[in-house]
This record gives sequence, C-alpha cells and structure tokens, in this order.
Amino acid sequence: MTYLSLPSDETRRLSFYLAMEEYATRSTNDGSPFFFLWQVEPTVIFGRHQVIENEVNITYCREHGIQFYRRKSGGGCVYADKSNVMMSYITRSDQVQTTFKEYMQMVCSMLKELGLDATSTENNDVLIGGRKVSGNAFYHLPGWSIVHGTMLFDTDMRHMLSAITPPKQKLDKHGVESVRQRITLLKEHTDLSIEAFKDFAKQKLCSDELKLTEEDVRNIETIEQEYLNPEFIYGKENMSL
Repeated sequence: MTYLSLPSDETRRLSFYLAMEEYATRSTNDGSPFFFLWQVEPTVIFGRHQVIENEVNITYCREHGIQFYRRKSGGGCVYADKSNVMMSYITRSDQVQTTFKEYMQMVCSMLKELGLDATSTENNDVLIGGRKVSGNAFYHLPGWSIVHGTMLFDTDMRHMLSAITPPKQKLDKHGVESVRQRITLLKEHTDLSIEAFKDFAKQKLCSDELKLTEEDVRNIETIEQEYLNPEFIYGKENMSL
C-alpha cells in the first residue's frame, strides 16, 4: 500500500483531506491502494444525508470555534481534534463489503501488533476490550472505494459530546460518564505518543510513499471548494442557519 504525503506539515481544514481522498482516485499509480493519516483543529463532520440541525450543535460550535463540514459518505456525526488521528484508505474496488472487511482487518491487525485486544463490529467500529476506539464510513466513486475513520487516541470529551448534541438535549455529568463507558482512548492502552503511533501505523500498513507536489495541493484545493459550498454543508433548505 502507498502512503500519500503532503509537501508540508501544515494542518489544513477537514474539507481539504476529504478532497485529497477524491484527488487520490484521479492519480495514476500501479494499482496499489492509498493510505494517509491526518489531524485537524476541533471539527465536526457529519454524513451526506444527515440534517445538520439534528446532528450538530451549531451554536456550541460557533461559540467554541469548532468547524463543521459535511462528507460524502454515510454514517453518523463525528468530532475530531488534534488529539485524534484520522485515517483514509482509497482502493480500486467496487465491492463495498469486501473493501470494508479488508480495511477493518488491516486496522485490527495493526493494533494487535501493539499487543491490543482489537476486534471489529458489523457497524464498522473497531473495539479494544469491547469498547469503541474507531468509527468508520464508506463511499464509492466509479472504480474506487474510499473508507475513512477515526482513531481515538485522546480527545476533549466535553467538546466531543457537546458539539454533536442538539441544543435541546442537556448534556450533564451523567451523560458524559455514560458515553465514556462505551468508548476507550488509545493512549490508555499504549505508551506510544500520538506521533509515534502515526509512524508505527505508516510503517506497518505501507510499503512505499508518494509525496504530492504543490501543484497537486492546488488541484486538491479546487476539489475542496465543493465541500466549502454552504449549500453542500447546510443543505438548500437550511441556508439561513
């Protein structure tokens, strides 16, 4: 598998990395799947068909400087920040179930090499000791399949829960504790730092690297404009939000 890297370590908006996935499908290589890791400033990402006001606490996000974007894959609403690692897997395939299965096995095998009790579920989650550490979503482009997901290394739990909780739902201490019992953080299971984990994942999953150019970056930024379009983010019916 080929690791896709950028010409600089600059942290970009989440929309850029979604566009980067699409751009990878337009790049020519020997057929090897692409993989890359990324991190973002506090951001909420919600699914293609979700209604934003039902999933995102827009007021909370604006008050706390949390960005929000819509993705083209399905699935639920997710919070990410610099203490999270996001993963993207792009492969030449039209087989949804096969692609998902291969990806989940790949991630679980990588975590098992760290000595962790990693398993996957039918809901496309990765668990450690029966608690969720990673959620994943899928979408298809002609001839290509894209899987992207989270790896909860660490995170701001209050932001994670408040930003994706509709305003009418009051988040109390009990609610935080309840969710916390269902998820786990990778830092609780390894002595690796987040950067060391990223290096480990890259080494274990990829055999070579393709470094994009500044021209590639400009092309990705062009694709990104679709993700930044208010009509795409909010939906035509909710442009006044």
